[in-house]
This record gives sequence, C-alpha cells and structure tokens, in this order.
Amino acid sequence: MARSLGLPASPGRRSFLTIGVTAGAAAFLTGCTKAGNDASAISVDAPNGSDIGFFTDMSAHHEQGLAMCQRVLGRDTGPAVQASAAEILQSQSYERGIMHTWLQVWGESTAMPETVMAWMGMGMPMGEMPGLATPAEMELLATTTGLPQGRLFLQLMRAHHLGGIHMADAAVSMASIANVQGLAARMSASQTYEIAIFDQLLDTTYSG
Repeated sequence: MARSLGLPASPGRRSFLTIGVTAGAAAFLTGCTKAGNDASAISVDAPNGSDIGFFTDMSAHHEQGLAMCQRVLGRDTGPAVQASAAEILQSQSYERGIMHTWLQVWGESTAMPETVMAWMGMGMPMGEMPGLATPAEMELLATTTGLPQGRLFLQLMRAHHLGGIHMADAAVSMASIANVQGLAARMSASQTYEIAIFDQLLDTTYSG
C-alpha cells in the first residue's frame, strides 16, 4: 500500500502481501481440490467452530469494507485515498473469495449472518459488530465530496480495520486449521500496517 501512495514502504511489505498472501491462498485452493475429491482430507482437516465462525464473520465484515471503497473510487478524494481504496477493494475481494470457497467446501452457508462473534464468546447482532460503520455514516460517506470525503473514508476504514484485527487475532489463537490461522495472521499484519498509513495521512494531507 505504501508504494501505491507514494510513501516509504516498510521492508518486505509488498513481497509480504503479494507472495505471502498469495501463497496462503494457493495452499487453501489446493486444499479445496483435495477436500472435494478425498473424504479423508475433509475428516483430517475438519474445521472447528472458530474456523467456521471467523470465515463467516470476516466475510461479512469485508462486505462493508468493499462497500466503503466503492463509495469513494472515482471520486475527487485525492490520489492517496484512491490508491488505498483500490488496493483494499482488490485484497479484500480476494480474501472474501478464499473464505467463501472454504465455507462451501465445509458445507457451510456463505449468507450474511444474523449473529456474529459467538465463536469468540461475545455473540451479538450483525449490526453491532465492532468496526462497522452505521447506516448514517455510510450515507455520509457516499454524499460527502472532495478531501472531506477522503478524510471520512480514512477514519471509517481505520475503525473498520481495528474491528477486523480484533477478530483476526482471536482466530490466530482459536482456529484449528493452520491455513486459517495463517490467513488471519496476514490479515492482522496488513491491516495494522494500513492503519499506520491512514494515521500518517490523517495527520498531513487529510488533517482537518
């Protein structure tokens, strides 16, 4: 992301995301093929409630992240926010595809859940999920213009990432499948890095 924004990149950031996440995705997709053709693979790698819950809930969380990006792309928010929104749209669409694929392999629904985070011991209605913007905030994001829209995007996506990191960190310790743990760890690391970039932008170009 730093390269897209024209900001100093952290060592290994680009390779970490493009190689690390892609490698994890490839392992997942390879596993999907094996699981689809080998009943023993499914029994050996049977998910626990945290594997399923994390993928279900993070997929739903990503839905709003994608909607935020769609509201600002092509708008006059400044190049930094345009680059950020484009990268998040691409990466979270890809991650959502991985998670939906595995939910289907496990025979689980990919529909939007009504109750979330029960696997973490803190079940709540979907609308109260940490990090989600309210309907009024999403409407404001769609109708604001210029740099104020860019600033609001950064603020809302920052809060959104914090909610995602909270779930991803829980999945690292609670999920039973190594690839679920690995993908969760990469999500946490990349979103933590992006928050640092958002903070830098909010202190400079998008201060107000």
